[in-house]
This record gives sequence, C-alpha cells and structure tokens, in this order.
Amino acid sequence: MSAPRIHLDATLVAGARLTLSDSAARHVGLVLRKGEGEPLVLFDGRGNEALASIASVDRKRVDVVVEHLREPVPESSLAVHLGQAISKGERMDFAIQKAVELGVGAITPLYAERGEVRLKGDRAAKKLAHWRGVAVSACEQCGRAVVPEICEPQTITEWLARRDEALRLVLHPGEGSLEQMQPPRDAALLIGPEGGLTDAEVASARASGFEALTLGPRILRTETAPIVALSVLQYRFGDLN
Repeated sequence: MSAPRIHLDATLVAGARLTLSDSAARHVGLVLRKGEGEPLVLFDGRGNEALASIASVDRKRVDVVVEHLREPVPESSLAVHLGQAISKGERMDFAIQKAVELGVGAITPLYAERGEVRLKGDRAAKKLAHWRGVAVSACEQCGRAVVPEICEPQTITEWLARRDEALRLVLHPGEGSLEQMQPPRDAALLIGPEGGLTDAEVASARASGFEALTLGPRILRTETAPIVALSVLQYRFGDLN
C-alpha cells in the first residue's frame, strides 16, 4: 500500500522535523492509525514533494521527519482558469474536486444572474475556506504537488474583465468546436449555473474575446460540465492521453 499523501504548508528540507496540522494529524493518527516510523508523502502545495517518516504520534499531534525531496508529478502543460458559477452544496464541491483532479490551474467561483447562491461576510469566508480545503484534499488524492488557487467569489463581469488567456471559451449549447483551434499556452473556461448563462452574459463573454464551445447535443449539469470540458481540453491541448 502506498504511503498517504499529506499537504503541509511548510518548507520541506531533508532532515527537518515538522508538525502536521490538526486536521492532518487527526487523519493520520486516528483515521489511518499510523504509527512511529511509518512513511508519509508530504507536499507543500507549491510544487515541492518529499518522503517523510512519522517521528511521534499522540491523540492531537503528529511530528514527522523529512527524509528526502523527490520529483513530483508534473503539472499539465495547459494552464486553465475555470470560472465556475456557484451551485448549491455538494455540487460545487464536486465541480472543484474533479476540476483539480483534471489539472485545472485556478478556479474562480462566480455569481451568475440565474445563480441561486449569494455569499456575504462570514458565510463567504467560511465557504471559501471550505472550497480551498476541497482542493487540498483533491491534490492529496490525485498526486498533484501544486494546489490550484481558489479565488474569492466575484461576478462574471468582474472575472471577464481580468481575462487575458490565449484561449477563452464559454460553454454554450449548440455551437463551437475545438477542431480548428491552435494549441494555446493557457485558457479560460466559463461555465454557467444550472439554469444556464443569460444571453447578456454570453454576449459579455463574446465581447471579452470568448469563443462559444458546445460539448455535444445533451445539456450537462453545471457540476458535470467542467469535467467534460476540462477532459476535452486536456486531451486536445494538455497531458491527458
């Protein structure tokens, strides 16, 4: 059985003794029931990865010793910034988790006209922290050493104004294909809410240099669309082969 992968926001240096976060310590010590001397794989979320061993374990604390750094799984050659309309509950978690597994470079949760979710104050901060935790967990599972940035929620208009990626795509039923497009260095992908983007939102995307993309004759749910779209982009231009 392979060693568990654990995210640790710390400088990974051979010989260093480090303490896992409270949540990681609970997972390693209480859920996985790991003991002294057992191996772990640590990654810092910024592209560094190391083999480590457990130095000590108790109910609330796990200390580890970094054995040596190792080469992590490379990131995709295609950096995709996903603008994902916010959906309720587990659907948004699912979209973020699968996008991270498929190599997304960054995700911005978006407020859409037909979206059902509006976040303010403490609720917005807690939800953003939760989504970032979902991204970390997905990296632990899929082998990535870089945790994609989960940006603060914003409106579609705000997000569009900041886009300068070489390839800009908006999912829109009935039109658009990747067949004639040249391989880009990076891409932006806009996906609407369950009720779809409004005509005005699609027009704004087009005015910002976005091309329409369709994924076939069936209408996909908002949490399914990023899985299909990112898979197609990574197969066409990235590292999914």
